[in-house]
Amino acid sequence: MDIVIVGAGIGGLTAAASLLQRGHRVRVVEQSQALGEIGAGLQLSANAVKVLFSLGLKEALDVDGVKPTALECRRFDSGELLFRVPQAKAHLAQYGAAFYQIHRADLHAALARKVLTLDPKALHLGARVTGIQEDKSSVTLGFANSDPMRAELVIGADGIKSIVREHVHGAEDKPTFTGQVAWRLLIPIERIPRELRTDLLGTMWCGYGKYALMYYLRGGKLLNFVGSSASDWNEESWTARRPWQELDRDYAGWHPIVRAVIDAADRDQCFCWALNSRTPDPIWSTDRLTMLGDAVHAMLPNMAQGAAMAIEDAAVLARALDLDLPLAEALRCYEQHRAPRTSRVVEASAVATTFFQFKSETTDEMRQYFQDNKYASREWLYSYDALGVDLVSTLT
Repeated sequence: MDIVIVGAGIGGLTAAASLLQRGHRVRVVEQSQALGEIGAGLQLSANAVKVLFSLGLKEALDVDGVKPTALECRRFDSGELLFRVPQAKAHLAQYGAAFYQIHRADLHAALARKVLTLDPKALHLGARVTGIQEDKSSVTLGFANSDPMRAELVIGADGIKSIVREHVHGAEDKPTFTGQVAWRLLIPIERIPRELRTDLLGTMWCGYGKYALMYYLRGGKLLNFVGSSASDWNEESWTARRPWQELDRDYAGWHPIVRAVIDAADRDQCFCWALNSRTPDPIWSTDRLTMLGDAVHAMLPNMAQGAAMAIEDAAVLARALDLDLPLAEALRCYEQHRAPRTSRVVEASAVATTFFQFKSETTDEMRQYFQDNKYASREWLYSYDALGVDLVSTLT
């Protein structure tokens, strides 16, 4: 097929590589003038890693990623351990692939290399879509500074402010600000005193109305910090900065390990973005257009599954197009299979906002809360295999 993908992020490039492997003609249009990815760390569980391995990216993940030994949850002030989930060998043995922590830019670069290896002319930069017209045989995309493109299929991988979603659901369909923001820092590890460094694991520091997640990137050379707290700051941009003093105030009185990271941060490199979400919608497609990733199921970062769901989407969509079905039916198969799972992850990510933010002063009560919470188990999440799951049975 002749396919155009709108958006060259993680999901768009995964879709491009998956489709190119199958012999489709693929053009990826990206409004940015240069190919690159902003942001910081990603956590990749087995459900996403299996797809990336199928694209030949195992070596890139092993070189650029970190395999954490465990995920720990600790109390924000005393550092008391609330619970610990083994990773590394345990994750591999249980789910069939390793768990990685990786810089978003490193994964993005590996995917871009794969796409360009498959087709050096696949990427079209500086191409901002301004209009979409669909008829029975094709979709035509209009651009701000270039000629239109026609394709048999258009895939919207253009994020939470998706113009493709607007074509499907209308201009009034907007994301909703959650009242939470996320702080993002990257700290060279040599800035942290040795006695305040942890092993190569992820640590969730749980506090009152906020949390902080810390984990390593690039072989332990960088420490990634993501902190979530309530705020009226509503700018949804990964390049927006806020004063260090606000971050300092948000985490006053926290454990010395957390404070060491905040104190070591560059004062002009404290990024803060508003967390937006959408109500899950079962309709992802028209007859010749569909979506994946944040364009259709934007979620909060609390389950660390935003990128993973986009990667899963890409693999399942490519497989759905392999079915001996008319295009419109193949797209229905794709959305009917993916919508229930991604809706569940959106819901779980919203619930996890409070999962890591407690009210009780009693440590025993906090431990019981973690044990009782229905989203504490991740078996349903990590055991999913986008490359082998039955798609035909989802058709209605």
